[in-house]
Amino acid sequence: MSCYTYDAIDGEGKSMRGTLEAQSFDHANELIAARGLALLRIEEKASTSAKSLSRWVEKFNKIHPEELIIYTKQLSTMMRAGIPLLRSFDILESQTENPRLKTISSEIASDIRAGSNLNRALRRHPDAFSPLYCSMVMAGESSGALPQVMDRLIYIISHEHKVKSDIRSVLQYPLLVLLCLGTAFVVLVTMVIPRFAAVYVRSGIVLPLPTRICLALSNLFRHEWPWLVAGAAMLAIAYVLFTSTRGGRQVRDRVFLGIPLMGPLMVKAALSRFASIFSILQASGVGILDSLQMLSDTIGNRAIGHELEGVQVKLEEGHGIARPLMAARYFTPMFINMVAIGEEAGNLDHMLKEIAAHYDAEVEFATRRLTTAMGPILIVALAALVGFFALAVYLPMWDLARLVTRG
Repeated sequence: MSCYTYDAIDGEGKSMRGTLEAQSFDHANELIAARGLALLRIEEKASTSAKSLSRWVEKFNKIHPEELIIYTKQLSTMMRAGIPLLRSFDILESQTENPRLKTISSEIASDIRAGSNLNRALRRHPDAFSPLYCSMVMAGESSGALPQVMDRLIYIISHEHKVKSDIRSVLQYPLLVLLCLGTAFVVLVTMVIPRFAAVYVRSGIVLPLPTRICLALSNLFRHEWPWLVAGAAMLAIAYVLFTSTRGGRQVRDRVFLGIPLMGPLMVKAALSRFASIFSILQASGVGILDSLQMLSDTIGNRAIGHELEGVQVKLEEGHGIARPLMAARYFTPMFINMVAIGEEAGNLDHMLKEIAAHYDAEVEFATRRLTTAMGPILIVALAALVGFFALAVYLPMWDLARLVTRG
């Protein structure tokens, strides 16, 4: 006998939930029908240990942005077709291939049956739905234009995924080259240099500075590697602990924004995201203060989020949005002037769309420029590394050759 949980409607039209033991799904259906209930949902109840193991495994089934985009598109399409939310999530549960999304769909459907609205049901799954996602849904439910808001939400998450993918693709090549350079450096210091060093030491010649540096590094890597590993692990743990705090993330993001070439690209991407999301929130009827609160939490950069918190304070004092932005860092004069024009003309959402389109083009241009600049920078770094080791190896050889010639 297996245990089953079910949701059903009784003869008075009230929804109810219960459990029963049956030999199979068909037997469970027969038992429920015999009780005069209209079955809505039934599933086999797993044991506590099996359920715990299942939930533990699901934590590793991360939801890819593309899967979330498709999931949201399907939900929006069913909303426009007039399919009830409860039925929509039952369909999503059966159609989606991601195990985590299947479970989430089932739990959202259960919450809706229990009387929850969509926004509260989504907020129970912060690993899948961001605060911005839930806030947009709440704005759609409040305004009665949820399908239209879902379409705007699809644009936001698609746009964010595109920008992040572009930046990630730019960084892949230099990171790979740096990894190869680091590997070559360790191999040369630990395996190649010691072989030459033994010959040079026996000859009694005075070693040049590059060779002495390489020997010191070789001794450090070969004999003190446990301390190096422990130090690296402690630095990694300290970094994780530091950046897990609000202030630590703010310092980290501020440092990243100051990196040449990379920093300006990150600023433009953040401004594009800010303008795009702000425009959609305004078009969805969300107030400016609420919009800034959402953006400060979801902009993706704690340094810029901190500046937005300062803008909120000035807005609460009765200032318009353009003037507080002038005092905030990272917002360019062009951005502020266009916001001021939109605010004065009463079409702020339209002007923010124009700003987002402009900075999208700026991000593409900065991405191409960064890609172009990375080639020469990496070539210079490679030449410097090769030249340093060449001097460390061959300078003593020339001294040794002169010594042999004189002898």
